[in-house]
Amino acid sequence: MKPWLIMFATWLATPVHAIAIIGEAVPVYTEEQLSAWFATNHHLRQVKADDCQLVQDIQARAEQIESPTYQFLYGDMLAWGVCVPKDVEQGVYYMRAAAQQGVPVALEQLGRYYAQGVILQQDKERAIPYLREAAALGNIRARIQLAQLLIADNGSPLDYEDAYRWLYQTVTTNKSQHQQIRRLRQQLEQKMPANIIARAKRRSSFW
Repeated sequence: MKPWLIMFATWLATPVHAIAIIGEAVPVYTEEQLSAWFATNHHLRQVKADDCQLVQDIQARAEQIESPTYQFLYGDMLAWGVCVPKDVEQGVYYMRAAAQQGVPVALEQLGRYYAQGVILQQDKERAIPYLREAAALGNIRARIQLAQLLIADNGSPLDYEDAYRWLYQTVTTNKSQHQQIRRLRQQLEQKMPANIIARAKRRSSFW
């Protein structure tokens, strides 16, 4: 085969994301990067900031490799039409797939969507199991939302102790968030017997 044909065949076999048509190609996101962006809700902005160069990689990791973090990312992209045609139903499908594999941000987001009636039909009772699971896994936003729902008399009083304990365990450098958590704890205390409050605090000391 002639050298120019070999070069052409090699170019055709090169993944699209690896060909720097405009500037340098963007490397595939690491799990650590995704986790950091999820925590600050920056992931969709990052995909757009990278000129949507990694859509094929993201889709492949969600569909073929079934990476839960990429399933959530791809699901969110589909739900809001970021770099892909908007498909809310398919987006929620991938969010659920990520949630089933225990991705805290996926659990929190589905819980929030049910609680607020965003994309999904509002169902606060259905929101609580998602938020409980995310809260147990350490998601601060889920812990706050769960407490807010319980204080508003949604869910079961049996959840008060866990919700209080998770708030008591939460460490944050965000002053506004810290004050919000303190207020929520005080509001939960008004609904809980003193011995249950004491037990929740004791159990928190083991973590």
